[in-house]
Order: sequence, then structure tokens, then C-alpha cells
Amino acid sequence: MRQELATRAERRPARPLVVGADFRSVPAALRDRMFVEEAGLRPFLERLRSSGFDQAVLLSTCARIEVLAAHPDPGSARAPIAGLLAGRGGARAAEVARRLYDKIDADAVRHLFRVASSLDSPVVGEPQVTGQVRASHRLSLDIGMVGPELESVLQASYAAARRVRNETEIGRRPVSLAAAALQLMREIHGDLSESAGLLILGGDMGEWIAGQARAAGLARLVVTARVAAQAERAARRFGCHFAPIGTLPALLRQADVVVASLGTGRFAVTADSVDRALDARRRRPILLIDAAVPADVEPGVHRLDGAFVYDLDDLERIAETGRAARGAAARAAEEIVDREVESYLRGRAARDAAPAVAALRRRFEAVRAEVLDELDGAPSDEATRRLIARLLHRPSRVLGELAAADRASSLAAERWLRRLFGLDGEAGPDGAGPDGEGEA
Repeated sequence: MRQELATRAERRPARPLVVGADFRSVPAALRDRMFVEEAGLRPFLERLRSSGFDQAVLLSTCARIEVLAAHPDPGSARAPIAGLLAGRGGARAAEVARRLYDKIDADAVRHLFRVASSLDSPVVGEPQVTGQVRASHRLSLDIGMVGPELESVLQASYAAARRVRNETEIGRRPVSLAAAALQLMREIHGDLSESAGLLILGGDMGEWIAGQARAAGLARLVVTARVAAQAERAARRFGCHFAPIGTLPALLRQADVVVASLGTGRFAVTADSVDRALDARRRRPILLIDAAVPADVEPGVHRLDGAFVYDLDDLERIAETGRAARGAAARAAEEIVDREVESYLRGRAARDAAPAVAALRRRFEAVRAEVLDELDGAPSDEATRRLIARLLHRPSRVLGELAAADRASSLAAERWLRRLFGLDGEAGPDGAGPDGEGEA
């Protein structure tokens, strides 16, 4: 297969293609089976290389697994990529193969730009995907699987993503409850690396919010729960400390952010305990996220100076506002991506045409030198007539051959000739204009 692809690819420029599956095309359970762990990324790319690919990047995330490649024969190149990806589905390889999408040339470029700009994500505007693309790019660079064609389209996709981030509001509003909670934490406490958190463990939502905060850089976290073993297990997952629920008053004094999710029907966080904690903190603020149903935070806490309380309804309202804002921003972002794709494709076409233009210039210069050598000392008008005749000889002969063999091809060639040399004012055959259409 490698030899076959290499033979077909000889002397042709590499063109972009994408083959893969995402959250729309493949169910999560099947996508999980296809997922390539970090340790398997390099071996997967090496198998691609042995299949005939010199330029390829593998993007494997929770939302998608796809290969972005550059190859001179993308139509034939799809099969080996699809085979490797489908093989990860095990016994369901045939089903995976049917669900894979493939995109070539402009469609592949547009797809990559939208992915890098987070317009093709389950949650539009989430910033992680650009970093994921960059990490995949770095790995392929490390093993020598990024050539000029692939590097060019990747760099252009980053430029598009930067414009989307800088010129729209797409990533600046939270759209999930956890993202809304993170926004509140940053608004009240700034840099999370300087903040301490407390998780009063019970329901999944509280644990999810605390986990997101930890992933976003929350420096210190303590977990407490009614069952000590439960707190200990969560602390191991988060890589943090745990403490007995009986020490809650002391824990409140140390916490900048409290996430409560017990939901026992009794207030775990009382107004008196928070007031004492604020006194001990010299009224440095405490953000309390009440993720419990029924509530964990006593209503009286809302009235305390320095205490900021938000429940799940509050988080949902913030997230809903963000979703509406992102919808409008996404439309603006799509317009930016469209313009960036068009600009990239124009630039690539100009680069692809450059060798032909250079060869044409060399040919004209060679003919000019021949004519000058033949007519050394002749009048300039004779030299220029001879030069014109020499330059037009082959194009005239080829146009005649086309006219004899294929009328449609001949007309198409003439239209391009008129466009190339600006002959718009000249009538074509049968009174046709430069586009091959007769006068009304």
C-alpha cells in the first residue's frame, strides 16, 4: 500500500484531508473504544507513516478522534486512515468505517479552522480544543511527520482561532454550571492559584464543580463528608487533604471558596458559623456555592457582609445568559472563519501556481535570447515580430489541435487564454464574448 500511494503521489503537491469520527457521527461508547491514550499516540502515527503518510496529525479527545494529513492523492489516502481508525472499534470495525467522515482540500481546511476555533465542539467556545490541536501538532513535529503543507494549514488555523478569540465574545461567557461557578470564583478571588477551597461532599454536582476548580488551578482543596471514607476517596482523586465533618467551623475560616453538596435537609453551613469565620478572616470574602438540593447554606448567610452565596438556580441563570451570548458570538466567529479560509485558499493557490509562472518566465526569456542571437543587429521591429511569432507558435498549434479533437475543450481553453491575457474586449468564435456567450 505504501509503494502504491508513493507512486501515485510522485511529483504532485500534498493536499489536506481529514478522516475521523466525532460526537455527532459516533456514539460515546463506541468513541471510547476508538480513543487513543497518550502512550498510544506515537505508535499510531508510526503505523500511519508505514502506510505511506509523511505528514499527519492525530487528534484524540473525548469529543473526536481524527487524522489531519497532507497527501498528494487524498482520495486514495482515505482508505488506510479509515482502516486504522475503524480497527480500534474491534468487532464493530465495519460499523465504525461506515460512520467515519472524510473531507478533502477546502472542506478539510474549513473543518480544521472550525475545530481550532472551537466552533465544532460539543460546547461551542470552550478553549481547550485549540491547546489539544497544538499538542497533537507538537507530537507530529517531534517525530518528523509535519511538512510544509501541513505546517501551513495548521498555522493558518491558529491565526483564525486567535481572531475568533480576540474579535468575538465566544469564550468569555460561561455556558455550563461548573463554568459559571469558576467565573464567580475568579470574579471574587482573582487568581485561583492563590485561593483555598472546601468541598462539603455529598452530591455529584458539588464534586464536579470542585474538580473543575481544581483543574482550573485552585491551589488548595480540603474535602469533608459525613462519611470519612468517602472524603478520603475523593481527596485521593483530587490530590488534596480531607478532614472530619466535625471540624467544619475551623475549615470555613480557611476557605475562600466553599462548595456544599450534602443535601441532607439540615443546614450544614449556618449563618453563625460563617459569621465567625468571616470575623477570623477579618472579613475577607467567602464565596459559597450551594450545589445541594435541599439547600446546605442557611438563608441568613446571604445577609452577611463578605459572604457571597449562589445556588444551582443562580448558576443556571448565569449559564443561560452565556449560552445566548455565545450564540450571537458564534455567528460572528463563523464569518471570521469563512474569511480566513478564503484567504488561506487564495494564498495556497498563488503558491501552487508560482512554479508554473516561473517556468513561463524562463521560457519567454529563453525565446527572447534565441531571437536576439539570430537577429543580431537587425531592426527592433523585425526582432519583436519574430519574438511574437515564436512565442505564439506552440499555443496556436495546441489550440488548433484542441479545436479539431474536442470543440468544448477548445472553447474552454480559449476562454482561459482570454482571461490570462486580458483579451476581454475581443470577440470570441461565433461572436462569443470572453465567457463564451454571444451578444444579445
